[in-house]
Amino acid sequence: MFAIQKAYLNGSLSKDKWSNNIIAGLVVGVVALPLAMAFAIASGVTPQAGIYTAIIAGIFVSLFGGSPVQIAGPTGAFIVLLSSIVVNYGFDGLQIATMMAGVMLILMSIAKLGTVIRFIPTPVIMGFTAGIGVTIWVGQWPYFFGFPQLPYIPHFHEKLWAMIQSLPYSDIPTLGIALLSLIILLVLPKIPYINKVPAPIVAIWLLQSYKLFISFQPF
Repeated sequence: MFAIQKAYLNGSLSKDKWSNNIIAGLVVGVVALPLAMAFAIASGVTPQAGIYTAIIAGIFVSLFGGSPVQIAGPTGAFIVLLSSIVVNYGFDGLQIATMMAGVMLILMSIAKLGTVIRFIPTPVIMGFTAGIGVTIWVGQWPYFFGFPQLPYIPHFHEKLWAMIQSLPYSDIPTLGIALLSLIILLVLPKIPYINKVPAPIVAIWLLQSYKLFISFQPF
């Protein structure tokens, strides 16, 4: 358990730092769990799978992580890969691919191949990241606009054109909730004092309160 050993040696586990460690863990958990659920849904599996993965992966990263300043969490770069695996090979194929990837990572760490990333040009990394970001952004349109169920489209340009054609069929209530959430996420961090509370939590709380309010039926 390398991370715990390093934390013990540099005094990070002392009692006077427990409060900071607990607060840091809670903040990371608040961010990671909803993010893992969203990535799981975008990948084509259930939200529970994202929660289980975030908990187990978080424990392993905390125990075996190699840097005291490292914060690990779910990454959206794998959504494109995972969603295609789920569509073509199902959830069983996703489990097999995940285990194979884990074995490959262990072998690469033993062979000290992590330094190979230094030889990958920065434009390649930036282009890959930007491409993944655009793909994820377009993939969230059905949930933002409330499109009807669309068939799986493997190629990005065809998916983009299908999304554009579906804009007239947007669901107005869904679009309104999405716009309200977006406004909260953009405006709240700019308000003094209130910006200390994470904007996603406020958006979720307000929308859930509104949902309970409109569903309440007095006897």
